[in-house]
Amino acid sequence: MAASPSCWPPPPRGFSLALCLLLVLLCCLAAPAAGELVRRVAGDDGPFFEPFNVTYDHRAVRIGGERRMLVSAGLHYPRATPEMWPSLIAKCKEGGADVIETYVFWNGHEPAKGQYYFEGRFDLVKFAKLVAAEVGFPVWLRDIPGIEFRTDNEPFKAEMQTFVTKIVDIMKEEKLYSWQGGPIILQQVRKPFSRLSDWYFIENEYGNIQSQYGQAGKRYMQWAAQMALGLDAGVPWVMCRQTDAPEQIVGDLKPHSTLAMPSTVMGLNQILTISQQYGLRIGMDGYADWGGPLPHRPAQDSAFAVARFYQRGGSLQNYYMYFGGTNFERTAGGPLQITSYDYDAPIDEYGILRQPKWGHLKDLHAAIKLCEPALTAVDDSPQYVKLGSMQEAHIYSTAKVHANGSISANAQICSAFLANIDEHKYVSVWIFGKSYNLPPWSVSILPDCENVAFNTAMVGTQTSVFTIESGSPSYSGRHNPLVLSLGDGSRYLSSTWWTFKEPIGTWGDSFAAQGILEHLNVTKDISDYLWYTTSVNISNDNVAFWRSKGVLPSITIDKIRDVARVFVNGKLAGSKVGKWVSLNQQVQLVEGLNELTLLSEIVGLQNYGAFLEKDGAGFRGRVKLTGLSDGDVDLTNSLWTYQVGLKGEFSMIYSPEKQGCSEWTQWSGMQKDDIQSPFTWYKTTFDAPEGTDPVAIGLGSMGKGQAWVNGHLIGRYWSLVAPKSGCTSSCNYAGAYSESKCQSNCGMPTQSWYHIPREWLQESDNLLVLFEETGGDPSLISLEVHYTKTICSRISENYYPPLSAWSHVSKGRASVNAVAPELHLQCDDGHVISKITFASYGTPSGGCQNFSVGKCHASSTLDLVTEACVGKDKCAISVTNDVFGDPCPRVVKDLAVEAECSPPSANKESRDEM
Repeated sequence: MAASPSCWPPPPRGFSLALCLLLVLLCCLAAPAAGELVRRVAGDDGPFFEPFNVTYDHRAVRIGGERRMLVSAGLHYPRATPEMWPSLIAKCKEGGADVIETYVFWNGHEPAKGQYYFEGRFDLVKFAKLVAAEVGFPVWLRDIPGIEFRTDNEPFKAEMQTFVTKIVDIMKEEKLYSWQGGPIILQQVRKPFSRLSDWYFIENEYGNIQSQYGQAGKRYMQWAAQMALGLDAGVPWVMCRQTDAPEQIVGDLKPHSTLAMPSTVMGLNQILTISQQYGLRIGMDGYADWGGPLPHRPAQDSAFAVARFYQRGGSLQNYYMYFGGTNFERTAGGPLQITSYDYDAPIDEYGILRQPKWGHLKDLHAAIKLCEPALTAVDDSPQYVKLGSMQEAHIYSTAKVHANGSISANAQICSAFLANIDEHKYVSVWIFGKSYNLPPWSVSILPDCENVAFNTAMVGTQTSVFTIESGSPSYSGRHNPLVLSLGDGSRYLSSTWWTFKEPIGTWGDSFAAQGILEHLNVTKDISDYLWYTTSVNISNDNVAFWRSKGVLPSITIDKIRDVARVFVNGKLAGSKVGKWVSLNQQVQLVEGLNELTLLSEIVGLQNYGAFLEKDGAGFRGRVKLTGLSDGDVDLTNSLWTYQVGLKGEFSMIYSPEKQGCSEWTQWSGMQKDDIQSPFTWYKTTFDAPEGTDPVAIGLGSMGKGQAWVNGHLIGRYWSLVAPKSGCTSSCNYAGAYSESKCQSNCGMPTQSWYHIPREWLQESDNLLVLFEETGGDPSLISLEVHYTKTICSRISENYYPPLSAWSHVSKGRASVNAVAPELHLQCDDGHVISKITFASYGTPSGGCQNFSVGKCHASSTLDLVTEACVGKDKCAISVTNDVFGDPCPRVVKDLAVEAECSPPSANKESRDEM
């Protein structure tokens, strides 16, 4: 039965090509005391700081007239909920970030021409008042006559200027620029190249593709810069990867400049190369795609890249991403990129600290800040010393340093970076009258040109093990649909489900046209789905011909993108996945009139390169029926009936308010036909897990589709399995980064767990609706909370003193006074250390979750660590004989500890039992 007209909403708002035009770097909530960037003032609505000017010179950004070494954390507000923002910002600050980088998403804020949206996850002003913002690119631009993106094109420039002006005006009205007492310190003139979900590389790499536009590209770049300057924002504008940027614009590789800022260093996918004159450049390889493994960049390699940047003269670098988050709704880019935007970032998709990466980088940032007096005092290039064939030092000092002599207690301000870029060997180098042992592919940081405060290859922070990891829980199969093997049936979400069959082909407002129309021109990106239906008349001679030859005819399409499905008389014949690949699908036709339906599906739009507006989607070339007795039939110019989207999608059967608008059938479950049934809607209700921990839903038992919770589209899901090969048990990260080096999740689904923000849940009767394309078993779906369950650390008594032990004295020198190293443990917010499962001071062996006691062991270790840590959210223990005694003299000892963290609900139960 068709839904009543009152149940039909306007077409859902889509997010399409997201073009970033404006980058804003924002001062974080300043730390108190001497190291603060700017002074805070009271007031929730501004001003947030005492007004201050932001300028720059050849060396660094100047805040209030002072040069600063800045660390920026990429955090994009639509990829989290507003309720998550305060905690995320606080974790960026605690991790040592000075500023927050974000985009302002054009396609999110202007979904239709002239219609602006600044609510919910797109509440830019709210986010800006917590820190502040950047810009994005909508699909309706494609429909403007004569438009060409990112070139000297008047229609495009007019729309771009209108939107950028609107954002700058809003920021001025809300007094969010630094000269107004707000947090915005930099903005970026950004050449658009991406969709909402995919903001590649270093910010603004138009220089990489400008040549493809010729002189029009150069004119456009100059116009964009002058347009930005004309807005009189009152803070510097930045263009990255733009060697010919105007003088009034900060460019990272501008000729005759020693300024090496800003640059994006981290991410999964950055390749480090060094330019002797201008600092470093960073490139990228790619994101996680459905059916592929997950890239991973170890903490040591991320730290190495960042340290080398500052060593070679950099002054501001941005982590893309520091928190990646989730591409909710249909905002994941493409083609074929997954819903998670976790990015292997220091803060994971759910807002939990990823250790040891977060902690190791926090220590790096602290070490760089200790060097800031020397780094900002040097006006020209640092003093360079060759220490070996693949070893070098960069010395920042107010006067020339004799590298072979010792640094006296009364010497000038001095900091040094010692690098070993040998990928395999430890090397001892002689400098400052001392010997320093450098691990392979590492940088040692000496804030006082004497004592090592930090080495990028030596991790001194904890490792965290989450309750949910990528690819877990285990799966019993390797083909779609997968079956979860959880063992405990009580963990399944629900045993009661209702179903609704999605019609194949035409179901509502459709239209007919001659020929194959381009997908986006028809759908305007209001849906991933576009149906093409035509009729084919088959003679008895053809049927007899196929029977006699034992063959079947085929439907061929020259090129398809991203997913194409072929239906004959309402039944699925086959599918093809790829980017502009050919399709050849055998079909079973009957005598007489046959209905042929093709379904084109978008799984993210093209997100990088030139001429994006011309990439399109759907089908290209000829559509033919081959294998007939009298030759092929070209169907390309036939009369096709077009239907945009799904009936359930446009009826909003995923909305709690629309549950009476469609006829659902209760599903008995466990029937093979039902489980394998494609193009089926499923719904159930469930209660939210107790507590406040982030929630994840396991959809590994399903095939491909989309999922809604209480009307919120949490994103696309797809249980494609990565190849079994390509992952190694150990990770050799040394050398130029490649995403294939340390990838994980081989032989498992690329993504099986999906984030449901707590803010979208109610205590009970939460509505879950799935649209399943290929078939799956919803009865095996599970719900879990995501938190750090196990924490472990191992620190040697010869490790560096804690960075907190460094104290500034006269002339910027520091003293650590032989403070013992410390082992630190920390649970998630609201959790406490409930149990010490292993503790040994001596010569323990193994690693996290596999520790064992060695021949040398202090028997009091477990009791001492338990007393120091259990019941606390964090603890610190000195690694010294003074605490544990000396179980084996003249032997270098380690302290290894493994602990369990308990969530708030478990803590409450424990208190109730006491």
